[in-house]
Formats: sequence, structure tokens, C-alpha cells
Amino acid sequence: MKYLNLVLLALYPVAWAAPLLRAGLLPLFSLSEISILTGLQALWKTDIALALVVTVFALFAPYAKTIGLALVHFDLMSRRTLPALQALGKLAMADVFLVALYVVVAKGIGIGRVEVAWGLYLFTALVLTSLWIGWRSGIEDSHPV
Repeated sequence: MKYLNLVLLALYPVAWAAPLLRAGLLPLFSLSEISILTGLQALWKTDIALALVVTVFALFAPYAKTIGLALVHFDLMSRRTLPALQALGKLAMADVFLVALYVVVAKGIGIGRVEVAWGLYLFTALVLTSLWIGWRSGIEDSHPV
């Protein structure tokens, strides 16, 4: 399990740059690839406060939780930090919600075309793996909040 955390640390940046969606305004035009990083870049240009919140929830919280769990698993950090890692895990759940929200909003507009790309599956797998590792490590609650 501790080595799986190291795999997550290597793959999270790949997932951030990978295309989550391909979106276009009309079916005749080519589709633009949207990743977490390109979405954040666009957000930083329009709404800095929201971009900061999304950056914390989608990048920093899950990565910090994964680093913390790796440190605990390799006995480089005390297990007493698990409650703090649990709090980070709850913050990291926002990234799944945000990706789902992007898909719903884009499809709800109705004038464009949206296709799910491989990065969404990679990102989802990483988040689910991180949740599983957290659960096995005793930091994820077994009942909903």
C-alpha cells in the first residue's frame, strides 16, 4: 500500500495535465481538450478567488493528503497526524464534484458537444485509489458526513 501512494504521487501531475473533456461550440468545429490545468488557467484569468479555492481543493489538498499518507506509511511521520490527513481527504473530495459540475454545465448548455477523455478516467481512478488507501489506513470514515 505504501508503494501505491508513491505511484499516486507520480500520476497526479499526469492526470492534472491529461485531457478530461473535449468540448466544442458546434459539431462542425474541432473540439478543444480541457484538462484540470487548462481549466485552472482559464479560471485564473476570470475569477482569482474561485481559482484559488479550486486550486486548493483540486491540486493541493489531494496531493498533500497523499504525501502525508506516504510519510506515515514509511514511518517518517507519526500516525497522530491521521486526523489532519482525514480533514485534507474531505477537502480533496471537492475535485470530483467540480469535474462532475463541469460536465453537467457543459452538456446543459446544449449548443456544444462534450466528450469525456481518458484523463477523466485516470483522474477518477487516482481519486478512488486515494480514498481506498485512506480507508485502509484508517483516515476515511465508513459513514457519510
